[in-house]
Amino acid sequence: MEENIGTPPQSLFEAMDAHIGERAADGRFVDGGGLYGTEDAVNFVVRGGEVSRVDGPYAEAKEIVGGWSIMEYATVEDAVADMQVFAELHATHWPEVTVVSTLRQISTGPEAPGD
Repeated sequence: MEENIGTPPQSLFEAMDAHIGERAADGRFVDGGGLYGTEDAVNFVVRGGEVSRVDGPYAEAKEIVGGWSIMEYATVEDAVADMQVFAELHATHWPEVTVVSTLRQISTGPEAPGD
């Protein structure tokens, strides 16, 4: 999402509490949380075998990761369907902002997803 767009509306907080609460109760929600903005962020960049430290804020950043969740589903299709519900909560309760939700599998080794 864009940085510095303000606090989400209370209705989104309430909807997300219910959404995550249901998933925690049935074991789908493993972990998650929100992240602060980039004003205090620290990046380490490895380029050409050299490591450099870059402190925030980052003027070039248009969008930031605002939070994460680790979820467990029986199938990828179940995960995609539930991600749709998550996105719809944001569309309903905070329609004036652009939110990008990305679904990725956790790697357990060097193999590709689905192997």
